[in-house]
Order: sequence, then structure tokens, then C-alpha cells
Amino acid sequence: MTTNSHTCRFWSRENGEAYLFLSPWFTGFFLFLAFPIGYSLYLSLCRWDLISPSPLYVGFQNYHHMLTEDPRFWLSLKVTGLYALGSVPLCIIVALLLALLLNGKFRGIGLFRTIYYLPAVVSGVAVAVLWVGLLNPDFGMINQALRILFGWFNLPEESLPKWLFSQKWALPGLILMSLWGVGPGALVFLAGLQSIPQEPHEAAMIDGAGAGRRFLHITLPLLTPMILFNLIIGIIGSLQVFTQGYVMTGGGPRDATLFFVLYIWQKAFLDFQAGYASALAWVLFCVILVLTLAVLRSSRMWVHYGGEDNG
Repeated sequence: MTTNSHTCRFWSRENGEAYLFLSPWFTGFFLFLAFPIGYSLYLSLCRWDLISPSPLYVGFQNYHHMLTEDPRFWLSLKVTGLYALGSVPLCIIVALLLALLLNGKFRGIGLFRTIYYLPAVVSGVAVAVLWVGLLNPDFGMINQALRILFGWFNLPEESLPKWLFSQKWALPGLILMSLWGVGPGALVFLAGLQSIPQEPHEAAMIDGAGAGRRFLHITLPLLTPMILFNLIIGIIGSLQVFTQGYVMTGGGPRDATLFFVLYIWQKAFLDFQAGYASALAWVLFCVILVLTLAVLRSSRMWVHYGGEDNG
């Protein structure tokens, strides 16, 4: 009797209407998300050139070849890791400093906040084209400013970075370019700063604590949830970087900017190895998953939430 009542309740008119309204979402989820994910997992176990009528099942050969016989796999993983190690901490630090500046109360602060956020909504391709000009070693604005600085210290102009034309400087140039997108992170930090109560600061000021000590012992611990959020988003975004390498350098010079996602694209659409590209994509998924879980697990030791007893 209980089972029948539950069944009737499950197929009630109200539930039927709810499922009807939810059906477009379910259709989109299974058709455009769940099915492609599952099919890419199957393709990672196959050999397919995008032209043959059906993939050829080869088991784990793609993964074995990737780990033992493909030096560009390890190179792309190294390039992407170095980019993440450089861009993520840099963007977090700059975003925090920017949020501290924008947390002030002065005339026109809303306009300044909007201006600093606007670059984040510009198209990635447009930003890449803009930075190609900024990083030009001959007439780019960055090297023009460095020429003035080098002149002050009597440094030779020949030592100016060649940026995208140099195997040594191409990746640092793209790391520098990542600062363009610090607006959203700064906005998250700004929201955190404005949610911090004033009572702890006032008590610390009465005890004689200076601005530096108040920032280190009050502000920074209360901002750790925002640091955790920006860190995870930064890791995920930096490991999936593609547009910069594709538009600005094509992975060069000499594979110095061969990002992992760019390598996946090359294997799929230049070498017509869709199965191998799918295997690469699943490796990237596993790397991102492991790093994200590791950061979340470590957060128990350094993230402090308001109202917690951390003592």
C-alpha cells in the first residue's frame, strides 16, 4: 500500500507538470553535456581520424602512447604547469592589491570599479590581438616603457625582451598578459573586504596594532575564503588556456607556448587523431580534478570562516 501511494505521488499531476517544464533542461543536459562527455570517454579508447565512418577500438593504447612515446605531451603539460605557477599567484596578489585600493571611499569610486572590471568582459580574441601589439619588441608600449627605464640605469637596449619572438620570453609575456583579467578576482576580494566587521579592527587599534599587523592578523585571515575561491578558479582557468597560444603564438616559438588545450586541438583538427585528442582531454580533466580536490582538502588548514573557533 505504501509503495503504491509513493508511486501515485511520483506520477501525480503536479509532478508531471514539473517534469514537463524541466524537460528542456533535461534534454539539453543529456544531448549537449552528458552524451558528449560519455562519447569522448569512449573515443579516448579508440583510433579515429574524423573521416572514417566509425572509430576503431584500441583499448588503452592512446594512454600508453601518450605516457611513453609522446614527448610533446610532457612538454605541453610542463608549459601549462609553468603558466599556471606564474599566472595564478600573480593574479591573486594583484587582484587583492587592487581590491584594497578600490575599497576606499572617495568620489567616483563606482566609476573606477567599473573601469577595472571592464577588461574582463572583452572578447578573448580581441584581447589577444591587442597584446600582440603591446608585446611587440620594436614598437610595443611595454618595451617603449622599458627603454625609458633602461636609459635611467644605463642598461643596453639589446637586452630588452623579445617577448613573443623569443623562446625564453614568450611564456613570461603571456603570464604578464594574464593580469588583464584580474577584474573578477578583485571584485570577489572587494566583496570580502566590505563584509569584514569593523569591531576587530577597532579593538586592535585600541591595543596599538598598526595597519600592517591589522591586515596580516585580521583582514587576511578573513579573506581566506575568497583566496580559496580565486585560487580554484585560477587553477582551472590557467590549465585550460587556449586563445593566447592559438592566436598570438601558435604554440611557438619552438613549442615554448604549447599549452595543453592547444595540443589537444592540434591533435584533433590538424593531425586528425580524435581518439588521441579525447584521451588527452580526459588526462587534463583528471589533472584539474586532482589539483582542485587537493586545494580543497588543504583549505582545512588555512581557510578561516567568520564565526569559526579556529583556536
